[in-house]
Amino acid sequence: MPLLSKKEVLNLKLGCIPLPQLKIFALNLEMDNTGPATEIIKRVLEKGIKEKIANDFIKQRYVKRIQERRAVISDGDLKKELLKVKTFSWGVVQGQLDQKIQTEYVRKIVRYEDLLNNVKAKLHDDVTNYVICTWFNHWTTVLIEEHISTHLKVIPTLKNIKGIDIFFDGQPFDLKVTYLPREYNPIDAVKNPSNLAVWMYENQGAQRFGADNRLFVVLLDKDNPERSWELKRDFSLVFRRIDNFFN
Repeated sequence: MPLLSKKEVLNLKLGCIPLPQLKIFALNLEMDNTGPATEIIKRVLEKGIKEKIANDFIKQRYVKRIQERRAVISDGDLKKELLKVKTFSWGVVQGQLDQKIQTEYVRKIVRYEDLLNNVKAKLHDDVTNYVICTWFNHWTTVLIEEHISTHLKVIPTLKNIKGIDIFFDGQPFDLKVTYLPREYNPIDAVKNPSNLAVWMYENQGAQRFGADNRLFVVLLDKDNPERSWELKRDFSLVFRRIDNFFN
């Protein structure tokens, strides 16, 4: 993606604000806050506001969102829950659970009792493992993304927009927290992270295909790659490395 101008970036930042909050933002600027988001954004841009005003509003709203999440479960309690995960085995390829059920159970087994027995014997464990892994990945990512998004040099987004999770160094980025792909050489990943970034672009799946700016947080236990998942909940280490990058 080519570098964007300040006006283009500001337009994207305003577009990342949900309409109800965008109306509040316009009202704070003593502007007309009626109409769809595109019209409000156009009026804000025409007013020529400083980008810092939008940044401050977004940051304040993002902090409020974190506070709402913490009202449900604190950071400390969430971290304790994540420590309860003892194994990390998908059982099913991520995103292919329904396909597995269809091919190995629904369309293959013809007798009812056999179906129930097979579900109890195997599918129950597969689904349980799948849910645990998905849950673990989701909430560890939430904590990591919250940490990144509250960094002084980062502006988060307030709603999902394809290809944009944060703004850093004046540009939009798609943030990816992931493990080192099995087929990639761990030694080369550590020695040449830029090569890894290129490889991940060139080998991205069809669902993620695009030329968006990407910031990768790649997790790897060099001594035991199979246990790299445990690094994701070692928040002291992960946060320290993240801060070293942004600082």
